[in-house]
Amino acid sequence: MLDFAIFAVTFVIILIGAVLYLYPSSRSASGVPGLNPTEEKDGNLPDIVNKGSLHEFLVGLHDEFGSVASFWFGRRPVVSLGAVDQLRQHINPNWTTDSFETMLKSLLSYQSGSGVGVTESMIRKKVYEGAIDKTLENNFPLLLQLVEELVDKWASYPKSQHTPLCAHLLGLAMKAVTQLAMGSRFQDDAEVIRVMLMKMTIIIIKKCGILHIWSEIGKGYLDGSLEKSSSRKTHYESALAEMESVLKSVAKQRSGQGSSQSSFVNYLLQANLTERQVMEDGMVFTLAGCVITANLCIWAVHFLSVSEAVQERLYHELVEVLGEEPVTLEKIPQLRYCQQVLNETVRTAKLTPMAARLQEVEGKVDQHVIPKETLVIYALGVVLQDADTWSLPYRFNPDRFADESVMKSFSLLGFSGSQACPELRFAYTVAAVLLSTLVRRLKLHRVEGQVVEARYELVSTPKDDTWITVSKRN
Repeated sequence: MLDFAIFAVTFVIILIGAVLYLYPSSRSASGVPGLNPTEEKDGNLPDIVNKGSLHEFLVGLHDEFGSVASFWFGRRPVVSLGAVDQLRQHINPNWTTDSFETMLKSLLSYQSGSGVGVTESMIRKKVYEGAIDKTLENNFPLLLQLVEELVDKWASYPKSQHTPLCAHLLGLAMKAVTQLAMGSRFQDDAEVIRVMLMKMTIIIIKKCGILHIWSEIGKGYLDGSLEKSSSRKTHYESALAEMESVLKSVAKQRSGQGSSQSSFVNYLLQANLTERQVMEDGMVFTLAGCVITANLCIWAVHFLSVSEAVQERLYHELVEVLGEEPVTLEKIPQLRYCQQVLNETVRTAKLTPMAARLQEVEGKVDQHVIPKETLVIYALGVVLQDADTWSLPYRFNPDRFADESVMKSFSLLGFSGSQACPELRFAYTVAAVLLSTLVRRLKLHRVEGQVVEARYELVSTPKDDTWITVSKRN
């Protein structure tokens, strides 16, 4: 509001399943207008599958029934909110945990904000967010180095060479997240640690690793195919268990190294979290941090390649603010137009098209009563291109974010300010470093005839790799 293509998932569907198994829900109708079940056992699941994704299903649902609509998952009613005013009514009294993190933890069967005390949940949230902030602050030179290595590679290409954005930027995201999470000196430690790093790299790169975990959480649960295939389910569970084992081993190794280490895992250990809690938070940051970072960077570079005027305006801001000096963490807030570009990237790409929250107490949106323990979906992809909120909503136009009222709506949705999920704030920093380095050195060009289509899952990602060409600036 966590791929070497890392996880793009239609995930709320699995979240629905996880939540409904964990929390018995009211079977009474909410009175919210919406669809009747297509099938008694599966509810509207066949309709979602036929639409291709939960996001596309929600677009049609809200077109037909308005900004507050309902559908059925199995025999359980679900309420979806598809406009800013209705989201504001629901979010304000229910903002105690981050919905993205809560959903991902529910899918992984980890402890989320639900079911624990509010104070404990808030303390855990602050520790997690503080660990990410400290990790960025103390490892910023490493992040800059990783970006410069990538830009150096692109600068060596002839102008005619097509550059695959997904492959390269997913690689950048994975390197950044894993090295910041577990330490930039990982490769310099004992042999056992080097072997562990190699093992993690293999897990990450192979489809049986993070890619497999993420894709199965989405597609496998959406169409029920994972439950129907014991071999696929075993493969998924094995990959997840191996990832968890690696993270536990890293935490155990790092626990005896004191406060001199500046990795994400070390900051969690310094907060006296249990080994299990460190593993869970490490998994969430690794998964969510990679997928959001990778796809924010992919879409931003793509949009710049097809918007020459935006690219040139960004270039002039970067030169004015930074000159020829490398970007610093302190300078990033001064790059106002760069922030607008990233905001508009999130909006246009519908980067996270949905979120969800369990209705902990009976609530009300407009005249509609939402019973306790109802799952409420935030149809963010619908809201982000609502013509009543955004003028010319399908046009990529960073200037819209110069309007303070637009920024307020964006912040309400969890995409900026204090309510933004920490993984997205991390992604914004990585993307700002990438753009500030890349655009000052190279011009980005679109590939003629290329059609880029999105796959709307937990995080929106291109269906196929996206290509650009680059040329050196004079």
